[in-house]
Amino acid sequence: MIRKATLFMPLVLVLASCSGPADPLASDPAASTCTGIAQRKMLWVNGGTFVMGEAARYREEGPARKVDVEGFWISETEVTNAQFADFVKATGYRTDAERDPPQLAGAPPEMLKPGSAVFRVPTADNAMWWHWVPGADWRHPNGPKSSIVGRENDPVVQVTYNDALAYARWAGLRLPTEEQWEFAARAGAAAIPEPIDATGKPQANYYQGVFPARDMGTDGYTARAPAGCFKPNAYGLYDMIGNVWEWTSSGPREGAPTKVIKGGSFLCAANYCARYRAAARQFQERDLGTDHIGFRVVRP
Repeated sequence: MIRKATLFMPLVLVLASCSGPADPLASDPAASTCTGIAQRKMLWVNGGTFVMGEAARYREEGPARKVDVEGFWISETEVTNAQFADFVKATGYRTDAERDPPQLAGAPPEMLKPGSAVFRVPTADNAMWWHWVPGADWRHPNGPKSSIVGRENDPVVQVTYNDALAYARWAGLRLPTEEQWEFAARAGAAAIPEPIDATGKPQANYYQGVFPARDMGTDGYTARAPAGCFKPNAYGLYDMIGNVWEWTSSGPREGAPTKVIKGGSFLCAANYCARYRAAARQFQERDLGTDHIGFRVVRP
């Protein structure tokens, strides 16, 4: 997890225990023929009892325990740039990244301007992984020179928990609880194997290669993929594993400054983290967006 107060500390920073390429939008959009799924579709998930969490991988994922979940509707894909744009057009909403940030004592000048957290590959001259980039927001995920034009079906990012909640309320929906999210991601399976097929080809968008030197892009992407470019799970849901982390409504306690994010992202590497799994979970500061966290929505 990363906090705003640590963005200007002189050390290598880790966000959600995963990292990625210098500029995720640098991927050639012509490298894949997939344009994503544009329709807005909700799928029904029958309720049931399942074993949530794991004890073998990371401490925060355990202990494994039985959980009952009632049936619910969940969006087929992550909320996309196009969907979020409709919300903004209808309401005039301004995201946290577009507003003046808290005036942190001792913060460098750039952190006193509207912006958000963007990952950059560390160099010999600058070992920092995460940077506060003025002008980074949902329309400009990697800074003011980046754009979502032509990427309308990509999952929206640089949205905080507060932004995701505002969208869900506008749409008459909710953010999933952690229990709903993991139940849907497991899709009836007790355990989810590594997302590769019989030939070893990745079946989700995550980081292949030795982090942080280079993402080889074996899965077809070195960046966010359009929503729905990989095979859905048994419930028909896309990108429950990889692509972008997703906000949930769950947190460590009522009123806590953090919320649970689920699913891993295209920045998760096998040699550095293995959180492209249904049980993976991290706590993320609720008022800090990044270029690899998005969300999906549910309704009872």
